[in-house]
Amino acid sequence: MSSRKSILITGAGGLVGPLLATRLLRDPRYSQYTIYLTDLAPPIVPSGPDIINPSRAIPIQGDITSPSFVSSLISATQKDGAKLAAVFIFHGIMSAGSEANFELSLKVNVDSVRLLLDEIRTSAPGTRVVYSSSQAVYGQPLPAVVTDDVMATPQSTYGAHKLMMETYINDLHRKGFIEGFVVRFPTISVRPGKPTAAASSFLSGIIREPLAGKECVVPIEDRSFKSYLSSPSTIAENLVRVLEMDSDKLPEHRRSVNFPGISVSVQELLDALEKYGGKEKLGLVREVRDEGLEKVLRSWPTDFDTSRAVGGLGLVVDEGVEGLVGEYVESLKRDE
Repeated sequence: MSSRKSILITGAGGLVGPLLATRLLRDPRYSQYTIYLTDLAPPIVPSGPDIINPSRAIPIQGDITSPSFVSSLISATQKDGAKLAAVFIFHGIMSAGSEANFELSLKVNVDSVRLLLDEIRTSAPGTRVVYSSSQAVYGQPLPAVVTDDVMATPQSTYGAHKLMMETYINDLHRKGFIEGFVVRFPTISVRPGKPTAAASSFLSGIIREPLAGKECVVPIEDRSFKSYLSSPSTIAENLVRVLEMDSDKLPEHRRSVNFPGISVSVQELLDALEKYGGKEKLGLVREVRDEGLEKVLRSWPTDFDTSRAVGGLGLVVDEGVEGLVGEYVESLKRDE
């Protein structure tokens, strides 16, 4: 039997896919794994001196809503008898984009995910599947601190479609078709690159754009408004920990994990911007209320009980808002 193993990452033209791929390609524990990267846009192939054998990263561009493409994709990951060890599902239409286009969200966030999962259960049964969900699966009313026992009642199309796929993964795992894990991400901040179609996009833009000399529009006129955030590096570390996690750490029919984050106010982000960028950068932040986006934002939780995730499952959490912003500032220095 072949000892070769592969990992598939969807949404590899975005942020989290390349972030995880880079982390895996730098880790000697995965030096014998081939990492397949797929997206509708050209996948981002990690590079740099720390990458172990860069040829192990294989980009496959294509439409994951196409049954023929999905079939060929799973087939490629098992080429020459290789074992498909894990699939990370990161592709999707983001929150504001889903709210604006229900049909597109249904096609990408539901239909394509089911298509991929069904191909895995028939062609690569038992594969570990790590599905990226979101705090958007929750809706009001919510307690000040959300525990694992709080019922998910989404108030957005994005959250509803994510929860639908969570339930499907729970059942596939219970039936033994896949080894499923659902990871509910906090808002990732500070995201590099351009603004996204997420309602939470400003939570990175409020730092990223002013530091680049650009204006950021904040769609909520409430500086005490809090969001639940995690840095990119912490997300990547926790994904690797889930990859290595014993399956029985979670009940067979409740496979979701709320990734740990920190509760941060708009004012705290502005204070960090001033610390790292100077007071003049605050002039590039404009607060203009958007009632539609505010409704979505206020439906989300603002803080979580991380005791199970950190204490029970061994995940890690950022230390504070200055750490989030400081990590981004350091990344800018490395790119210079």
